[in-house]
Amino acid sequence: MILEQSGGGRETESQNLEGKLPQNIVREIREELLMSKAELARKAGVSPLTIDRIERGKNCRMETRRKIILALGYNLSDKDKIFEED
Repeated sequence: MILEQSGGGRETESQNLEGKLPQNIVREIREELLMSKAELARKAGVSPLTIDRIERGKNCRMETRRKIILALGYNLSDKDKIFEED
């Protein structure tokens, strides 16, 4: 399905929905720690693509969230600071 965007541009339905996905501050924290996506992915035991998707607001499994929180050096009790819930 293609949605019309003002200004004559076109965007797909999935691109339109990205703005409505749950937000997180993984990228902000990662950059503050001067850590690359690849480095965070290695520390968390996930792929760099997974990190990229999460930073863009895509959903992930609870286990993946846990790995990322710990790889960033946070406690699991800080999960709501990093991943906002709906």
